[in-house]
Amino acid sequence: MTQSTLEHQLKSLILQECDRLDHLSADDIANDEPLFGEESRVGLDSLDAVQIAVALQAKFGVRMASGAKARRHLQNIASLAAFIRKEQGQ
Repeated sequence: MTQSTLEHQLKSLILQECDRLDHLSADDIANDEPLFGEESRVGLDSLDAVQIAVALQAKFGVRMASGAKARRHLQNIASLAAFIRKEQGQ
């Protein structure tokens, strides 16, 4: 899977799982843009993180740890893609 393909899939998955993000498209989200926090245009919260973790396990077969490790992986699309590639041995 090419780098841009995985990143685009992740953006689409997040938009699909987080219904209230209908004001954004996958192309609107930069790979290094924060997904959580005050400086985030995406504005995800802890419930979104749980939904995303469940969707990642179903779609990519990866299991995300909870706590600080999960927060580190969910910082942005690039960190999430790196986590998936590492877990899948790519």
